[in-house]
Amino acid sequence: MKLVRFGPSGSETAGLIDGDGNLRDLGGQLDDVTGATLSDEALDRIRALDPATLPLVEGNPRIGPCVGNIGKFLCIGLNYSDHAAETGADIPEHPILFFKANSAVVGPHDTVSMPRGSETTDWEVELGVVIGKQAKYVSEADALNYVAGYCVINDVSERTFQTKLTGQWTKGKSCDTFGPTGPWLVTRDEVADPQNLAMSLDVNGKRMQTGNTSTMIFTVAQIIEHLSSLMTLHPGDVISTGTPPGVGMGMKPPQYLSEGDVMELEIEGLGRQRQEVARDA
Repeated sequence: MKLVRFGPSGSETAGLIDGDGNLRDLGGQLDDVTGATLSDEALDRIRALDPATLPLVEGNPRIGPCVGNIGKFLCIGLNYSDHAAETGADIPEHPILFFKANSAVVGPHDTVSMPRGSETTDWEVELGVVIGKQAKYVSEADALNYVAGYCVINDVSERTFQTKLTGQWTKGKSCDTFGPTGPWLVTRDEVADPQNLAMSLDVNGKRMQTGNTSTMIFTVAQIIEHLSSLMTLHPGDVISTGTPPGVGMGMKPPQYLSEGDVMELEIEGLGRQRQEVARDA
């Protein structure tokens, strides 16, 4: 299934995308797409519905983040061998972990706003993993059974805040609007292999990132095993699993976003995002 949340920010309604690509309203069947509604049992109940019996959503409503009330937004850094190479970084021995503030989360087509003083805002297309049931000390072999589904994430990053302000990467990752998520949550049964998904990102129509999840250093299953050995993962937690090469910071000379730029990104089978770039007043 492709689950979606649509409507004004803060008042989104649950929906799904039918086989013809139409948006159907799940109101009355599902209150919202959150950790509380992502159990296998709940998803099986929705999967058993005939989409043709659900109301067709007319017009072009705003699409919100595909998961509401996200618990933890965990991010893995330098997780693609070719991206590590472009930044000159060593291959990490263990997954590099940082957090993105939940207040950064926006819809897949919402405006991305650079914060005051930003001159080095960058783009990162990433595979998002949404946890569906509580996970603690999960084995790699069993890890994918704890996944509710997958989505597209743009891990927007302010590089000066990330690397020059004393502290952790979180400072450059958590600015408002720096977490476009969606357009939809694709349940795990529709993703045959999360380690073989093509991904791309364009800025102003020019291809910047081209990659595949096959070049991840740590697989989705290995990441879940590692994180669940450190902390309990709860339904609705989101893991952003790293980005392939082509980020602005890795170019010679570096290239960064400007007001009016347009980012378009896609992951095979998981949909597309489009954001215009603005600047905070």
